[in-house]
Amino acid sequence: MPTTAADVVEVLHLLNAVGASPRLSGGWGVDALHGQQTREHRDVDLAVDAGRLDACVETLQRNGFVVTTDWLPVRVELSDPGGGRHVDLHPLHSAADGSAWQAGLDGSRFDYPADAWCAGSVGGMEVRCLSARMQRAFHAGYELRDVDRHDLRLLEDASAPGGQAP
Repeated sequence: MPTTAADVVEVLHLLNAVGASPRLSGGWGVDALHGQQTREHRDVDLAVDAGRLDACVETLQRNGFVVTTDWLPVRVELSDPGGGRHVDLHPLHSAADGSAWQAGLDGSRFDYPADAWCAGSVGGMEVRCLSARMQRAFHAGYELRDVDRHDLRLLEDASAPGGQAP
């Protein structure tokens, strides 16, 4: 069952309530740049404050989710067995200058400059999301799937300041 815009908004409200500063990436991040859903999504990818990760997991568990993939410190995925929703949390470690980093597999790390994030919209809610420039960068280095090619086509159209699509 695909994750809907209403699911994304619900999860964002839950994570905002625990002070996790959730930011969209992945397919929903691309759609947030365009202000509308352009394809089905299996899950929602969210960068969250690493210091609030436990609170995020606990609040999602209280709302019917269970941990289904634990690749910490890189990511943890929770799924709602009854509704088929999936939330993929990526812990971010923020610096005073607005930049951040995320642990990668095999001891690597992903660095996010302070301008990696911009405004977008999902289901009429203003959200923070990964900029088009950063989304394009994260689509490099692996074999692309059809959904990745779809997202990259949309990102090519993202020409407004800050990497947002019009």
